[in-house]
Amino acid sequence: MEETKRYLQSFLFQNKIDIPRSKQSLFEDFITNETNITAVKIIKEKQQMIMQNWELINRIDDITNQSVFLPNGTVNKPYEAKIDFSQLGWNDFSEYKIENLENTGLSFDDEKKLISGNPEISGDLKIKLLFKIEGESEESSFNEKVMTVIINPDPKSLWKNLESDQNASFAKEDNVAISSSFLDKKIVAASKRGRSHANVGSFREDDFAFKNFTTNGWSVLAVSDGAGSAALSRKGSQLACNTLVEYFEENLEKENLKEFDEILFNHYQKTDPESSKKISHFVYNALLKAAHFVNQTIEEFAIANNEELKKFHATLIFALVKKYDFGYAVLTFGVGDCPIGLLNRDLTQISLMNTIDVGEFGGGTRFITMPEIFQSDKLSSRFGFKLVEDFSYLMLMTDGIYDPKFVVEANLEKIENWNQFLSDLKGNNEDNSKIDFENENDDIAGQLLKWMDFWSPGNHDDRTLAIIY
Repeated sequence: MEETKRYLQSFLFQNKIDIPRSKQSLFEDFITNETNITAVKIIKEKQQMIMQNWELINRIDDITNQSVFLPNGTVNKPYEAKIDFSQLGWNDFSEYKIENLENTGLSFDDEKKLISGNPEISGDLKIKLLFKIEGESEESSFNEKVMTVIINPDPKSLWKNLESDQNASFAKEDNVAISSSFLDKKIVAASKRGRSHANVGSFREDDFAFKNFTTNGWSVLAVSDGAGSAALSRKGSQLACNTLVEYFEENLEKENLKEFDEILFNHYQKTDPESSKKISHFVYNALLKAAHFVNQTIEEFAIANNEELKKFHATLIFALVKKYDFGYAVLTFGVGDCPIGLLNRDLTQISLMNTIDVGEFGGGTRFITMPEIFQSDKLSSRFGFKLVEDFSYLMLMTDGIYDPKFVVEANLEKIENWNQFLSDLKGNNEDNSKIDFENENDDIAGQLLKWMDFWSPGNHDDRTLAIIY
């Protein structure tokens, strides 16, 4: 009764009606009237309903306009985004569901409140949250909140892959990979055209070649990177590798190999104090003649084709290897910015077998086509020699591998960086691309070529890697 009285007093006052003392008895009768009591009750219920309705639509509007950050994703890369209902204050949902994820590669885990998957399409994905909050009737329709996930395109998809003109002069395959034996070990090698070349349909400028010489027990492996500024470097690199192999095939027997075998044995037995000098002399002379022959052959080829020699500029690294009863002799030569790495048996030591032309040689790459390298006072530093009981890997690579995987020259001399590189080769990478060195594997060349498709921002050069293992 008291509540009805206060309500009616307030109502009459709002309508500028004052109850004088003379009317007080009349007012008491008025508020006790059943009709008025019922009317007040109905009015208050309606007011309460209005307030509840306002609170509902206001709450729904707040949720609808609430900012929800979902991280960006990339096509074909794993994506996860947790929608933290508690942190967002969505504890008053009576019912909800997520829609618009069909054909996106994403799905929603209701228990974990997690959007995840591998996005298949790029663009602004408009994800719908359909919800009801406590207080809404079961018959009411779902409210809709749109949350945006930006999916960036796969960077690889932005690059064209145009075939090179196989009818052009000095054409060669865009990609090539092989696996075979090398001495008593195995070899896998691949050369992949870089995205920068594939994007415009130009040629792969890298190359490699190898040969086992059964008559004398030696094997040779060569890798070359054609200069990007040289119009015919694709042929220069091919000539460098093939000519080097052909030279040793025709001339290695002319070297005093039996005497060298004896020198090595005495070196191993430590019976000749002059053995190191004799080895250096043999390595220098035998490999220098081979390198000089490559230089001369490319120059003659350029003249014969009425072209400038500089159009054929290419680096050259090679390793001449032989297996003895007491170990492996590894002889190397290098000109350019392509490293040769020899890893010991238990992967605790790395021997960088050549000096890289990036700093010590004046800050720029040198090429086998440059006559001045043979007159340089640093020529002797281009040769390397190791006699090791065994090794796990001998790797020759171009800067298309070295730049993204080692970044700076100093890292090439750190065993931890090589072990990290090996881990990458064995599948520890974002593409889960793996090369199986452990088992008999007919597809190891294909695995290496596939691994070479890794993405590295800013690194789109040709990639060549040859591994003896």
